[in-house]
Amino acid sequence: MNEVSFRNSYLLMRHGESDANVSGVIVSDPKIGCERFGLTDRGSKQIIASVKGFTGEAITQIVCSDFLRTLQTAQLVANTLNLPQPEQEVGLRERFFGKWEGMSAEHYENIWQRDEMDKHSDDGVERPQEVAQRGLMVLERLEQQYQGEVILLVSHGDMLQILSTSIAGISPHKHRSLPHHQTGEIKYLVTEHK
Repeated sequence: MNEVSFRNSYLLMRHGESDANVSGVIVSDPKIGCERFGLTDRGSKQIIASVKGFTGEAITQIVCSDFLRTLQTAQLVANTLNLPQPEQEVGLRERFFGKWEGMSAEHYENIWQRDEMDKHSDDGVERPQEVAQRGLMVLERLEQQYQGEVILLVSHGDMLQILSTSIAGISPHKHRSLPHHQTGEIKYLVTEHK
């Protein structure tokens, strides 16, 4: 993937601190995450500070997961930068964590260890390869739709980690080999090849 030439530049932003982060609970079911567990006040402040402190290319488009925490993040970015309201994209949704839904966020570590060994069980957790495929399909669509844009993708920790490994030519199940994407953090995914 890293040999591919892109028509646009892509930035990644993880949503700001959310009620789910503070509660230490896994919220990956769209029926819950699209309606509840939005940003905390601290999360909103993280986003505004992150956007104001960003010194890279000027963002021209925002595409986000339709979960409440990512939508609120993307709307704050749009309002801060005086950009059109973000485009919602279900392909950028949180990784689905199956039977761990609603349980303690401490379970993430066990899931990530399993990912590292590329071992999966029947607990309904979405596999890294499936998450990568969703993310890459979003990029493919955006590449067909836009040219010369600087597109901010607002999503969730695992989606951003897994998409980043795919672009870097690393197997999706090794996604924890990259530095953790902090809440509110903006990183480059790819820069347009001119």
